[in-house]
Amino acid sequence: MAEKNQIDKRERILAAAVKVFAENGFHNSKVSEIAKKAKVADGTIYLYFKNKDDILISLFEQSLTLLINNVVESIKNVSDPLEKLRVFIRMHLQSVEQYPGLAEVMQVELRQSHKFMKEYVPERLAAYLNIISDIIEEGKKAGHIRAEIHPALFKRALFGAMDEIALHWVLIKRQKRRAYELSDSAQRLCNIFVEGISSSPHVGN
Repeated sequence: MAEKNQIDKRERILAAAVKVFAENGFHNSKVSEIAKKAKVADGTIYLYFKNKDDILISLFEQSLTLLINNVVESIKNVSDPLEKLRVFIRMHLQSVEQYPGLAEVMQVELRQSHKFMKEYVPERLAAYLNIISDIIEEGKKAGHIRAEIHPALFKRALFGAMDEIALHWVLIKRQKRRAYELSDSAQRLCNIFVEGISSSPHVGN
């Protein structure tokens, strides 16, 4: 029971941090504001996190871990590597649309953390990107993906495209302009990246 209470408090702190960071920006947010929104004492925060940067990085790792688990579960019974890539792209952008507050923190505020930009070793991000490169290797062996496609280059190109689209969408939402449907963007990315590497033209959706 004590362990469950600890997990609940940690989750409440992280959920509160998303709201505070999204509302105030990372630099303008205070640990005391997160504690107040989480309904815990200020000192309780430091039982779970070293500082504000640690909270932000924990949010990043938590969101990526959840996304990794969901993607792996969704593609495990998909036999076509090209379809696996489509699923990956759709799920990445769906997660942005489904959790706009968290997306704003991950796309905008995370870049404001000096610790993240200078010191953090992105092991979770590497694991996420490796899902893409593994799919590419699988597709090349099966003959569905052109042999000259470089997995390491492709995974970063695809992630960069998804990241840029997510950032643009978040910024439009922040400016209270009418945001476009990310499902449409996902389809267009599928057309560019999936058809672009296929060993056969016009491979699908």
